Amino acid sequence: MAKGSQLNKEHLEAVNALGKSISKRAGFHCEWCGGDEGLKLWEYQPDHEPAPENLALLCSGCRGLVDKRTPDPRELRPLRNALWSDIPAVAEGAAWVLVRCKEPWVREAIEESLIADAIKEKLLS
Repeated sequence: MAKGSQLNKEHLEAVNALGKSISKRAGFHCEWCGGDEGLKLWEYQPDHEPAPENLALLCSGCRGLVDKRTPDPRELRPLRNALWSDIPAVAEGAAWVLVRCKEPWVREAIEESLIADAIKEKLLS
């Protein structure tokens, strides 16, 4: 097996090993919107080592928003509460999705959030 393939396999095993604790932390609901359909782990920063603060349990709808270039603002409203999480994958991950929407409430929500000021500056610049 190629070295890169082996590293990827080990990375995925490490992520999956954290699945039970992340699911319990999330109360078996999406950590962005509270939904419970199609829940899976999502890596906020996949180039970092797997760790609880870098993983979020997301429903299929929220995972779909991650890759959506211009999401409908109505789809994003439920993510607003995620900004108050102390878990970077939850708060910062949701903020990166929200910031693509140019609605004034998004900027205000991010400014009021618990996200570190350095991250807020990157998001809002």
